[in-house]
Amino acid sequence: MPSPNHAGEFMTGTGQGARVQSVDIVRGAVMVLMAVDHVRVYSGLPPGGPTPGIFFTRWVTHFCAPAFVFLAGTGAFFHLRKLGNAARLSRFLLIRGIWLILLELTVIRLAWTFNADFAHYLLAGVIWAIGWSMIVLAGLVRLPLAWVTAFGLVIVAGHNLLDSRVASLAQTMAESPLAWLAQVLYFGGPIQLFGDGPTLVVLYSLIPWVGVMALGYAFGAVLVLEPGPLRRACLRIGVGATVLFLLLRGLNLYGDPRPWTMQPLPTPLAFLNTTKYPASLLFLLMTLGPTIALMPALEHARGWIVGWLQVFGRVPLFYYLLHIPLIHSLALVVSLVRDGRIDPWLFANHPMLMPPPPEGYPWSLALLYLVFGVAVALLYPACRWYANLKARSKSVWLSYL
Repeated sequence: MPSPNHAGEFMTGTGQGARVQSVDIVRGAVMVLMAVDHVRVYSGLPPGGPTPGIFFTRWVTHFCAPAFVFLAGTGAFFHLRKLGNAARLSRFLLIRGIWLILLELTVIRLAWTFNADFAHYLLAGVIWAIGWSMIVLAGLVRLPLAWVTAFGLVIVAGHNLLDSRVASLAQTMAESPLAWLAQVLYFGGPIQLFGDGPTLVVLYSLIPWVGVMALGYAFGAVLVLEPGPLRRACLRIGVGATVLFLLLRGLNLYGDPRPWTMQPLPTPLAFLNTTKYPASLLFLLMTLGPTIALMPALEHARGWIVGWLQVFGRVPLFYYLLHIPLIHSLALVVSLVRDGRIDPWLFANHPMLMPPPPEGYPWSLALLYLVFGVAVALLYPACRWYANLKARSKSVWLSYL
């Protein structure tokens, strides 16, 4: 493993507190793209089709969750460099993981729905998956880096070996008292808690996301290489993953339970329509491959757009907690302007258990992107203020937000 003090030109600033510009840019970009899909939720437009415009509005946001989780692992690697102690990092990840799970089940759930019907609906989304992945990583960071890498590779590359048995396994597990655990780990879906308690809808099952975060942590060791070896490593990993996606997907050999040749979508769309829940190997190769390959070029990127993305990338959780209630509020404004009233559908259990939107409600794509642009513009001043606050403050508590 490279020396943790030798960060090459990927580091902005100096010493253990230096940042990786490309990580901030990519993380900021995926935060911005994430807002596109979350505006789509309140627009009433369906995910993934039927038109190419709607399909690609959804497809481009597929890059968000993989990069978000992967770079959370990379952030943990660099936090280890700052703390200088695996035991301290383990404690930090454990506390942060629990904190994220609590946020998902309370604050974020309330932001999605604007209702307090906690007795009937709880959501296990991407922040839930990141929280549990951090708890798993809290144990893994005490192991040699090679072991962490192997763990991540086995989970990410191997879980689709179950594809041919998923239906029978799901039926078997549905009849087992551990059915809820199988749903949390792999199958997802609604879980009735405590007999007649609230329904927990598992959108992001933990496999393969725990593996993605482990690989992101291992990727931190790549980012401390000298500039030349670093660029070559990123290109080999990123281009190699992309080529592997094209080969496996093109030949329908392995890595996704839905062959593109059996989908009703037009051929180019079907080829790109990989499985996200749970995230298939091909879904992850398709999204993480180009992201990793692009990172060396981003290190020299300049301009005001880069500056904006870096601001968002420095405070991803703060951005996440703000953007859902803001987008939801903007949807209320749109409903009021269009119809003279706020449609009750906007207070349903978004994004999983809500009924279909009322007839005539769905927005145009132009309106969707207008609201998206307004949301991002409004988020920037708050994120810049908080990024500056974190940079000045020595408070350990700010590291949890």
